[in-house]
Amino acid sequence: MGVQPAEAPSAAPAATRATKGPNKAQQAFQRGLAALTQWVEREGVNRPVPRGHSEEITVDGEAEPMVVKLGVWISNTKSRRDRLDAGQLAALAELGMDWAKPVTVPQAAPDNP
Repeated sequence: MGVQPAEAPSAAPAATRATKGPNKAQQAFQRGLAALTQWVEREGVNRPVPRGHSEEITVDGEAEPMVVKLGVWISNTKSRRDRLDAGQLAALAELGMDWAKPVTVPQAAPDNP
């Protein structure tokens, strides 16, 4: 009667997605990291980035420079730091982001009777 049975989706699109490279979130992180690196090289590690600051960077494969809202990116990245992997946190810590450093919990000294 004109109704066709549903076809199972093929596995091919998932396989091609896995070989494409970094996803949008990873690309955005890399752009922000490049902008932060540029800021630190120019201004120094001890100078905080104002929230309203934008940094112009050149991205490989792009003809035009790109503007990264660096202050907003840092604020958002800091608030979402629980979603970052160890490599991302280490890269941020290297650039002076103290909030990205691993937290060490001091252990209590054992009781000696």
